[in-house]
Amino acid sequence: MRAAGRLPSGQSLTLKWPVLHEGAVPRFDSSTWDFRLFGLVEEPLRLSWEEFSNLPQSEVLADMHCVTRWSRFDNRWGGVLATELMRRVKLRPQARHVMVRAEHGYKSNLPLADLVRPTTIFALRHDGEPLPAEHGYPLRLVVPHLYAWKSVKWVRGIELLDLELPGFWEQNGYHIYGDPFKEQRYSV
Repeated sequence: MRAAGRLPSGQSLTLKWPVLHEGAVPRFDSSTWDFRLFGLVEEPLRLSWEEFSNLPQSEVLADMHCVTRWSRFDNRWGGVLATELMRRVKLRPQARHVMVRAEHGYKSNLPLADLVRPTTIFALRHDGEPLPAEHGYPLRLVVPHLYAWKSVKWVRGIELLDLELPGFWEQNGYHIYGDPFKEQRYSV
């Protein structure tokens, strides 16, 4: 697989799906859950769980690469494409970056161009089944071309920004971008 260009240098293939995250697995309550798109948009958007889960659904087949050196091939993600979600807001011209907001105050940064790639998806399902709680249920952002810490679990919103700010792991020494094929693991 390395010769085929799918396994980045320094990674090992796994069939398992290791569980790694910061903090406790949050409880989900569909009556109070919401998703917000805010910041550099003409009008902020707030969606209830029912509204979000009724958005048009798609599937993405993608590999996942973790900074801890494991890779898992051919994950089938089902949910709402980021491009589908972003059609519901009008961006201000200066919007260039996003801060992904999640439960417990967790956050991670992305360039806007990476959020709107055709393979970036807000996943509700993995391999045909609802996401397990420890893997992000009810909603996980999946950014397949970056290390998995950018595929934020328990997502609650996206803030549109005009500048790049570091998220949780980036403030703690991880690379600001995180390309597994360039081994952008840490900032030093």
